[in-house]
Amino acid sequence: MKQAVPQEELESYVGKHLGYSEWMVVDQDRVNAFADVTLDHQYIHVDPEAAAQTPFGGTIAHGFLTLSLLVHLTADLTVAPERTLMSINYGFDKVRFLAPVRVGKAIRAGVEVREIAAKGPGRYLMTYGVTVEIEGEDKPALVADWLGMAVTG
Repeated sequence: MKQAVPQEELESYVGKHLGYSEWMVVDQDRVNAFADVTLDHQYIHVDPEAAAQTPFGGTIAHGFLTLSLLVHLTADLTVAPERTLMSINYGFDKVRFLAPVRVGKAIRAGVEVREIAAKGPGRYLMTYGVTVEIEGEDKPALVADWLGMAVTG
């Protein structure tokens, strides 16, 4: 759940790291289900035998699967103005896929508040810096600047 913050205190959150999610294992069933939904059945995602012959050494998650898991991973790691009626995914200013997530590995997200901008009565554009880490690896899976619009009542 988002942390409700009095509107006059929102600016004090800019630059703050809000923490990390729990670790989540990315398994082959999830990758296969994502491949089915997106119709992206490239062998590096769904064919463990063929993928074992690549530099990855096995199947890897789709980059867009990792990106889509941000909704789950960051659910408890954001702030919102008090009396927020809804938060709307506003898009991304930047997304970079830096390292593959090998099937069977665990990932987690870290979140930092980058910017909070009032966009008119009852509307706040929240920009979060999100990093998805891979357990036991130095290089993150992805980094992104994610935008959300908070609408208050």
